[in-house]
Amino acid sequence: MPELPDLEIIKSFFNQRLVGTSIEKVEVIQPLVIRRPPVKDFIAGLQGHSFQEARRRGKYLILQFDGDAVLVMHLMLVGRLQYCPPSEKRNPATCFVFHFSNGFQLRYFDSKVMGRLYLVREDEVRTVPGISELGPEAWDEELTVELFRHRLAKYRGEIKTIITNQEFLAGIGNAYADEILFVAGIYPYRKRTGLSSDDVQRLYHAIRQVLSEATEILSKRVGDNIHVEIRDFLRVHGRGGLPCPNCGSNISQIIINQRTTEFCRHCQK
Repeated sequence: MPELPDLEIIKSFFNQRLVGTSIEKVEVIQPLVIRRPPVKDFIAGLQGHSFQEARRRGKYLILQFDGDAVLVMHLMLVGRLQYCPPSEKRNPATCFVFHFSNGFQLRYFDSKVMGRLYLVREDEVRTVPGISELGPEAWDEELTVELFRHRLAKYRGEIKTIITNQEFLAGIGNAYADEILFVAGIYPYRKRTGLSSDDVQRLYHAIRQVLSEATEILSKRVGDNIHVEIRDFLRVHGRGGLPCPNCGSNISQIIINQRTTEFCRHCQK
């Protein structure tokens, strides 16, 4: 699933490449991903309108068009956006295509058809399911370590479950939670009530470090290929059974309810 660093790169890409470009045609192939409004109104609400700005809230991309049209997108597990010329072969799971006036296309493909798109007015953005419940952004400068401690104290479950809870912090998913907990040296299944004050401080700083480092790496590597998920630089996630980069012992992998957790039993006791 695209997480905060991935979506930050896509947001920046759109703001660099699409501002002032209009949608000449909206082609809907799989209408199931369009949750609001009906498809014909979705097409009419975007066709002929120009892109103004992209922003992000948690795992939501928010695209502003002229005429007070706002497209809110949640890509879910496998949804991807592709920016390419028309000559590029289409992914068979393509759900819709925006034909832009600059000759390029923005395509959305999703093999599980789980993505959710909402075309709303600016004053309706908070009515999109899930947005109003989001906690502060995971790397928000106003989220001090003291405020982080205060918010964390309200939860009692396993720490990985807490930091992927979007009502606690917005933007962290499964992959970057593994990385954050590895950098912090915290076992992912530890209960919050078992964390020391030093553990909480390390966790706070690990969140900022991991998300900032990942965003910087992706900004140098993604280029135009915003549909490609780059995770090969991660320390533990996706590396189950391989040597830990710190101690050399094998990275453990546990799958519960189709969610994979990877960690080092030596470094994260």
